[in-house]
Amino acid sequence: MSTESRTSGTLTDPSAGSSVLTTSPLYNADLAPVPAERRTWTRWHIAALWVGMAVCIPTYTIASGLIASGLNWWQALLCVLLGNLIVLIPMTLNAHPGTAYGIPFPVLLRASFGTLGANLPALMRAIVACGWFGIQTWVGGAAIYSTAAIIFGFDPATKIALPVLGLSPGEFSCFLLFWAINVYFIVRGMESIKWLETFSAPFLLLVGGALMLWAYHAAHGFGPIFAQPDTLFAAGKFWPIFGGGLTAMVGFWATLSLNIPDFSRFARSQRDQIVGQALGLPTTMTFYSFIGIVVTSATLVIFGNAIWDPVVVIAKFGSKSLSALALLTLAVATLSTNIAANVVSSANDFSNLAPRRISFKLGGLLTAIIGLVMMPWKLMADPTGYIFTWLIGYSALLGPIAGIMIADYFVVRRKQLDVAALYDPHGAYRFTHGFSLVALLAFLLAVLPSLPGFLVAVGAVAPTSVAPIFLNLYNIAWFVGFALAFAVYLVLRPLARRA
Repeated sequence: MSTESRTSGTLTDPSAGSSVLTTSPLYNADLAPVPAERRTWTRWHIAALWVGMAVCIPTYTIASGLIASGLNWWQALLCVLLGNLIVLIPMTLNAHPGTAYGIPFPVLLRASFGTLGANLPALMRAIVACGWFGIQTWVGGAAIYSTAAIIFGFDPATKIALPVLGLSPGEFSCFLLFWAINVYFIVRGMESIKWLETFSAPFLLLVGGALMLWAYHAAHGFGPIFAQPDTLFAAGKFWPIFGGGLTAMVGFWATLSLNIPDFSRFARSQRDQIVGQALGLPTTMTFYSFIGIVVTSATLVIFGNAIWDPVVVIAKFGSKSLSALALLTLAVATLSTNIAANVVSSANDFSNLAPRRISFKLGGLLTAIIGLVMMPWKLMADPTGYIFTWLIGYSALLGPIAGIMIADYFVVRRKQLDVAALYDPHGAYRFTHGFSLVALLAFLLAVLPSLPGFLVAVGAVAPTSVAPIFLNLYNIAWFVGFALAFAVYLVLRPLARRA
């Protein structure tokens, strides 16, 4: 019989069938600790995972909103790099308990939020993942639609939109086709995801580099975007926009900085997860954003206007076979990002709601259905709204969760968890009827300062009705929320250890 032992808790391998925890309502095989023999992911698997997730169309276009807001190319690229270096810190910290104990994100949340209270932050993360799943599925479907237009020779501009949806029948059919491909990998499970990421990573980097070389050659240089002068410093607007962009960059992966234990639980060692993430995340994000800037700058020379959407650029290559190959490559890139970044966490998060009834596969299917009905193409219609409403908005919620998790694991518990109690509804992490009042209060107090700015961002209140300090706080919502939650939790936890 094999066992998983950590500190004061011992969890018998569920395959042995003799653990009393297998009858717990908080337990199922998908949420159980990963046994040592299944922790096989090396630093290269972790790095490949990040390449597969970071190489996607939203990464390619992420600099567009920053440049449209007034930053020049190197300021936008610096913003991307700094944001990803910053988010790498909570990423590796939250990955530690996953590797140490083999537990997924929602189970780790039970230590700080309570065995039932963990469902609240887990659901917040899950809903964001559903939104991202929908966005990535829409992007992949658009690549398939453009490929079909090239192969069959129809003009996408002549489309007739369906009522309510705002899409043509062809666009919606391609969206559903790509949605079905994602569902296939959901049903196949984690090993198929590992295979997909490892296979696609080098291929995607090679194609990205080839696209950049094409743009440089076709435009006879880097193009006019690289000659764009700085205008924000003179106008005194640089720091608010740069700060908002930095928060958005952190927000881009704030989701994964929470649920990274879903992957690090399969890592061989702490060194593998740390080195793998450092190699894969900031380098790929910066490189692919740079490709987006280079190609878009070249389109000003080649086509007369800036085209940030790579699907549109590729469709203009003039070669059916080359365009079709490139567009299918984008579809693969989007698929690898979508499955790893958006399905794994939400599947576990939904499973945590009712472990006895919702498996990983069912949780993944729920993600796919919710992402479908959210009509993500409407969210992507405005790039500035995408950054300053969507990315910053949810970072205001996820920053406090990260602050509480890190404060609890590293400071309060000093990296010591009772694994068995995490699956015991009457154990040490029950707190008050399953809810940690300290964590919930810390979360609420950390979110409140960002609320006025969010209401302005979504147009619910006029900017003049909110003090300027709250608008500035909203632009750095993740940082404010993380710091406040971290501090408040550390102050309150010793005062109410059982609450």
